[in-house]
Amino acid sequence: MNEEADKPVLLVAKGAFGAMGGGERDLMRVLPALNRLFSVRMATIHPVPELSEICTREGILLIRPDQPWDLPTDSLSTVLDTGRSTASKAWSSCEGLAEAFSEADALHLVSGDGSLPLLDHVPTGLQIHLHLLEPHRGLYEDILHRLVDGSPKRNLALTGALLSRARRRDQAMMRSLVERPRSMVSSNSNFSAQRAREAYGIDAGVLWPCVDTSEFPADASDDTDNPYIGTDGGYVVSVGRASWAKGTWETVSMLRGTGLSLAHVGGGDEDSVEMLRRHAEANGVGLWVAPRLPSLDLVSLMRKARAIVSMAHSESFGLSPIEAFAVGTPALFVGEGGFTDTIVDGVNGRLLPRDDIQAWHAALKEAEDESTRARWAAAGRARIDELDLTPDAHARRLWDILY
Repeated sequence: MNEEADKPVLLVAKGAFGAMGGGERDLMRVLPALNRLFSVRMATIHPVPELSEICTREGILLIRPDQPWDLPTDSLSTVLDTGRSTASKAWSSCEGLAEAFSEADALHLVSGDGSLPLLDHVPTGLQIHLHLLEPHRGLYEDILHRLVDGSPKRNLALTGALLSRARRRDQAMMRSLVERPRSMVSSNSNFSAQRAREAYGIDAGVLWPCVDTSEFPADASDDTDNPYIGTDGGYVVSVGRASWAKGTWETVSMLRGTGLSLAHVGGGDEDSVEMLRRHAEANGVGLWVAPRLPSLDLVSLMRKARAIVSMAHSESFGLSPIEAFAVGTPALFVGEGGFTDTIVDGVNGRLLPRDDIQAWHAALKEAEDESTRARWAAAGRARIDELDLTPDAHARRLWDILY
């Protein structure tokens, strides 16, 4: 018997992987597990080498255009929503996509830049599951229209008015999906499901992201050398592209007077990083900025940190808390957004008020205590087990949604 032929064919698609944020890392993490249940084909209009390596290793067909698509980010393109049409054109140029549609039993579409325009080309009747990680933040919030220090890039009221056409088109795309027969939508947390109701008026289920404990192990025996280059004092780690949305500026401000440095992983645009450097210097906070790190280096960096911290605004889920749980490093996060789905305050980490700096400093002291670290680590790993946040569980949940 041909076991592969007995599996349902699942076409997995995501617009762009270039950002390599949580959504991209989570999808790549779960692809092997999906391929054990389904016969997977992967489609994207902007691949990255890491995705290509996984697909090659797992025997997954990778469908992509000859030239990677990039989201146009200049002001005029944003206002005119030209990214929607250029993404649709990029999808239409993907050799093998039409054949993948004809073979597929279902499409699993993961939201993000360039993803929804794929709907222009999906045959009527193909079952679609959209993993809506979050509504388009640039259209429904002002958070992405601010510099790293929180100041507006331009007049926010005018920006909101200019983006009204793009919002209408985004909502029309979502309506076209939910009105299709055999379509369904899941968010990645209870918080993002609430945001989906607010932005689109839809009721979405929840399909949790995952953490691979072989990638983020509790055992330190295989750790690489710590990549951190900074002072001899302690440090905390934040992960994500430097921005106001990720709370990077506020994290530097919060660390003033603690003697702790910030190791920020994820880089950022040149202007934002330079602003952060000046801000850190003015506050007497050591700052080390690294680009995206391989998992082995990230684990070593996290394990030796005082804590993993984030003051991100309205994070839809956030992989950093569960990665911190797996490694065993204290997770200190703002008590907002999807962080509240995984962190139980005082049990496996801390959920802290954004503006209570004394509470943050007290939590950093707590995180130094070895017995507290051990207790939170054990409770964090128990939380991973309780929510069953493994790649295999993610794949099984998608199977249950589709079948």
